[in-house]
Amino acid sequence: MPDVIKVIVLGIVQGITEYLPVSSTGHLIVAAALLDFGAGLGGTFEIFIQVGSVVAVLIFYRAELWQQVRAVRTDAGVRRFWWGVALAFVPAAAIGFLLKDWIKSGLYSPVVVAISLIVGGVAFLIIERTGLAEGADTHQITDIRPLQALGIGLAQCIALIPGVSRSGASIIGGMLVKLDRPTATRFSFFLAIPTLGGATLYDLLTSLDRLQPGDMVNLLLGAGVAALVSLAAMGWLLRYVARNDFTAFGFYRMVIGGVILLLIAASTI
Repeated sequence: MPDVIKVIVLGIVQGITEYLPVSSTGHLIVAAALLDFGAGLGGTFEIFIQVGSVVAVLIFYRAELWQQVRAVRTDAGVRRFWWGVALAFVPAAAIGFLLKDWIKSGLYSPVVVAISLIVGGVAFLIIERTGLAEGADTHQITDIRPLQALGIGLAQCIALIPGVSRSGASIIGGMLVKLDRPTATRFSFFLAIPTLGGATLYDLLTSLDRLQPGDMVNLLLGAGVAALVSLAAMGWLLRYVARNDFTAFGFYRMVIGGVILLLIAASTI
């Protein structure tokens, strides 16, 4: 299979999974292993391609973002919201910066992804079945309090482990600190802007010496495909969470994690 086809497939995988609570990085690691793609990039492809999902957020919320830019000087709620985004960004950024090399060398493997998917799926089911995330008192992103933002940021740190899911961790974290499900989902989308954007820029700058001449073309193509697909996935997820919980995603994670373990046992990946 030509590399360009593999890149397009991986871009589609990234676009579908980034904003669903199923771990885009985990799916990309497994998909890249199945396609035998990107071994020389040392995890850079899986990180850089996420910039497409950041572009999708900017496009999806372009009108709201522009309105916030115009209102930031006069609207305390807008300022509170973006201070919350910054506060939620810091924990994962700090830990990711300190442990970047260890995470990429020690955790970017299908085995870690499979285990994380299964454990995360069980956690989803426990949270949904026990009602731990019920009793929301925050229904607008501009009403999110600093301690709530910090709680979401700490939850997002868990997603540095491939297979956990950044969106899943931040959405569930938001629900546990009493954001309602749609508000937690929207906050997770906005939090992706500094989190994924910062991770992409930092990883690219520190990996330039390892990139081959054709790698940048693949990175940009994958990111472009991911942006288009992410736009559709975001709209679908917002409609879904307005009417459903995450039980189905919990079962999906457990099943796909089991399938990955079987593929590993069969030496397929």
